[in-house]
Amino acid sequence: MPTAPAHALTDATTSDRTLRRFLHGLPGVDTVGLEARAASLGTRSIKTTAKAYAIDLAISMIDLTTLEGADTPGKVRALGAKAVNPDPTDRGTPKTAAVCVYPDMVATAKEAVGDSGVKVASVATAFPAGRAAIDVKLGDVREAVAAGADEIDMVIDRGAFLAGDYMTVFEQIRAVKEASGEARLKVIFETGELSTYDNIRRASWIGMLAGADFIKTSTGKVGVNATPANTLLMLEAVRDFREQTGVQVGVKPAGGIRTSKDAIKFLVLVNETAGQDWLDNHWFRFGASSLLNDLLMQRQKLATGRYSGPDYVTVD
Repeated sequence: MPTAPAHALTDATTSDRTLRRFLHGLPGVDTVGLEARAASLGTRSIKTTAKAYAIDLAISMIDLTTLEGADTPGKVRALGAKAVNPDPTDRGTPKTAAVCVYPDMVATAKEAVGDSGVKVASVATAFPAGRAAIDVKLGDVREAVAAGADEIDMVIDRGAFLAGDYMTVFEQIRAVKEASGEARLKVIFETGELSTYDNIRRASWIGMLAGADFIKTSTGKVGVNATPANTLLMLEAVRDFREQTGVQVGVKPAGGIRTSKDAIKFLVLVNETAGQDWLDNHWFRFGASSLLNDLLMQRQKLATGRYSGPDYVTVD
């Protein structure tokens, strides 16, 4: 197995016993307080110049995603073209951060984005259920990396986590991190299946201790995905982790974020919780597809004073 990350909390991961003691020693989550703070921050009003800045920032943070069984090379090429040039009528529109596809579509996506700077991310580890043997999961990762993936989005074994087998989850993340090589690793918890905020906090710390470059809420394939409250909790975790270790970890809410208003609420959460160091697409992403269309519509509204017709943006 790869060596554990070199930071001040490595003693917490020396055994199953020490990891369990650490995770269950984390402060319990005040559910009422967490949800009230998330709701309060969501009422902040962002106007004019600040709103235009926030919309462009949100566009630059999107992982433009297609993860369907019916994905074709043509669809992936079209998505890559949209990521590089979201609004053909306005070349000043920011590029998205990445295109996210299945491993067998990585090479096509790489060709589509070329040298634009848009990253290619690939889901792996038997996404979205994560129900596979570790050698199958690692094979999935290596296939994506060999095809040129810049980033890997893995899913944790929720069954192991919910059974209290934290060390298995930790070791699998470490193994995937090693298999990812130079690719940045996003660790997906599927927060909608973890049942409690305390579990989300524990999963966040397992991911960070195991070497995640990002922690991510969801696959977008279940009923409950990213929410302001679960994202706020994860932002608190990365803030506290950096305070204790000096290591910065990114956050990616995914699933259910569809409007500019929603995206701006999440950016307020980032600024007020983790701070401005996370207001950059190297450290914060949106897992979304339909969100981009609304951001483009709102962007043109700010520029022209009117909403575009229904054919202004492509439908993903």
